[in-house]
Amino acid sequence: MKVKVINKSKHPLPEYQTPLSAGLDLRANLDEAVSLGPLERKLIGTGLFIELPAGYEAQIRPRSGLAFKHGLSVLNTPGTVDADYRGEVKVLLVNLSNEPFTVQDGERIAQMVIAQHQQIQWEAVEVLTETERGAGGYGSTGKS
Repeated sequence: MKVKVINKSKHPLPEYQTPLSAGLDLRANLDEAVSLGPLERKLIGTGLFIELPAGYEAQIRPRSGLAFKHGLSVLNTPGTVDADYRGEVKVLLVNLSNEPFTVQDGERIAQMVIAQHQQIQWEAVEVLTETERGAGGYGSTGKS
């Protein structure tokens, strides 16, 4: 699938890091480094503008290495970029660690997964189909 993109950053277009990767790594597009204190959040631009086909979204997710090593995550994960959005793709980063973290220009800060979706139409009913689980919520299916 081809996706139209305008790259106003000073970095190459995102690439898949391995042949079977689901996500493309997004890079920070900064004029100067941005510091994130513990529990602080900031919106980081990528310089990318995309045009997705109808029925698709771009999901913005944390990079596992940054999350594990530095406690850096995407606050609204996964963030959604809708097919009709034409603004800059930005990443809402949060520092969940106890140490400050500095985001450098060009640093890979998040990953973007392109996913197909459908829109629904509600069907109002009085009763739902019975299942084995029923109304069992969080943890209702056991420890594992």
